[in-house]
Amino acid sequence: MNPNNEARAGASDQEEQRVDEIVRSGPAGAIAVAGIATAIVVALWFAFYFLVFLPRGVIH
Repeated sequence: MNPNNEARAGASDQEEQRVDEIVRSGPAGAIAVAGIATAIVVALWFAFYFLVFLPRGVIH
């Protein structure tokens, strides 16, 4: 038996446990980024609406 292989197997178990903990905590960062991006798009839409469309007035 090669002792290096046993050390790698132990590290692999620790790494798998760490990955499982991260996955259990959920995609909080991805949800935060998506929320911020959505807020920016909505803010730009309102800015465009109030600063471009409304000042032009009603089209006849």
